[in-house]
Amino acid sequence: MNSSRGAQPSRPEPAPAWSPPADRSLAVMLEVLIHGPLSRTEIARRLDLSQPSLSRLSAPLLEGGLLVEGEERSDGRTGRPSRPLDVVADSRHFIGVKLTGDEALGVVTDLRANVVASSARSLPSRDPEEVADALAALALELSAGVPAVAALGVGLGGLVNGRNEVVRAPFLGWARVPLGRMLRDRTDLPTIVENDLVALTEAEHWFGAGRWLERFAVLTVGAAVGYGLVIHDRIVVGEDSGVGLVGHWPLQPFGPMCPEGHQGCAQALLAMPSIVKSVSMVLDRPLTYDACLDLAEAGDPAARRIVDDAGRGLGRLIAAIGNLTAPQAILLGGEGVRLARVAATAISQGIQQDRDPRANALNVHILDGDATEWCRGAAVMAIQKYVLGDQSRRR
Repeated sequence: MNSSRGAQPSRPEPAPAWSPPADRSLAVMLEVLIHGPLSRTEIARRLDLSQPSLSRLSAPLLEGGLLVEGEERSDGRTGRPSRPLDVVADSRHFIGVKLTGDEALGVVTDLRANVVASSARSLPSRDPEEVADALAALALELSAGVPAVAALGVGLGGLVNGRNEVVRAPFLGWARVPLGRMLRDRTDLPTIVENDLVALTEAEHWFGAGRWLERFAVLTVGAAVGYGLVIHDRIVVGEDSGVGLVGHWPLQPFGPMCPEGHQGCAQALLAMPSIVKSVSMVLDRPLTYDACLDLAEAGDPAARRIVDDAGRGLGRLIAAIGNLTAPQAILLGGEGVRLARVAATAISQGIQQDRDPRANALNVHILDGDATEWCRGAAVMAIQKYVLGDQSRRR
């Protein structure tokens, strides 16, 4: 889709506008959206509301069609029949895009981040204007299968300011690119741009493995090593979110060197390019990441040693996160997460190396590692923007 530099084709059909309520109606909706369907008794208990107050707060949401009453069922607390409240998941749709250096992967989701459709588009170049055109065209393609789109979210590896400006994205060679505004101009959709690890963490927070947890960590292995944290039911973000600081956590004093000159750091030991480089160099032939792991599984001595070294390093990083933040769970994800399965024994050894034997076992949950997870994360940022408006950092 072109910008103002020429004729513009059709744009995605926008969904009806929504203004987040200023009273506690929003809290009622969030409780049902994230944890529903829920009985009125359960909602009142969770939010410390009286039944009359709950009825008053939920009435406009029911009238607006965002909440509906489910089929009557017995209330587990009182034994009386009740109609649980739930959201109309397919009443709103959202687009989530994961932007890499070469392509844009996109999905359409419903209000609960269930993926409805997906697509991909190669980038013609890394020029910001051409990338924005490609993203707008992808949004238009994805929107064709749903009645309307409420918001667009884009996740990328890099530092983002104000959920609009890409301050730095090394893989694209970008600095100070107002991608959010560029996409709003092209699509007429509310648009949010965010670091992809922040987006993935929010997706797990609202609709994934962290949904019922007050504190958890997300650790990703891929082209880089990423880390996200939720404490007291709120994601931890700051000015450096997206810089990739955990990638330089020291793991092996005499290990390989990362591009920034740190010896044996997480990036040098765990990132997919680092493992590929090490195995390919030792075996004197070019290999893919999966080929390296295949060789390790098949018992190739060199590949096994390098992969197990990475596994022990990953275990030490998991232990450090557990020791420092005491999470209820650590979620492992990213496109390189297969390492967690191939090097499972070595990871356990790394955890034991740095974990007090009297401490409880860490709850480590391995995500699928599919590219759709990143897209879904971007869609969740769009859902949050739509539902929460300017309050989108509140949870």
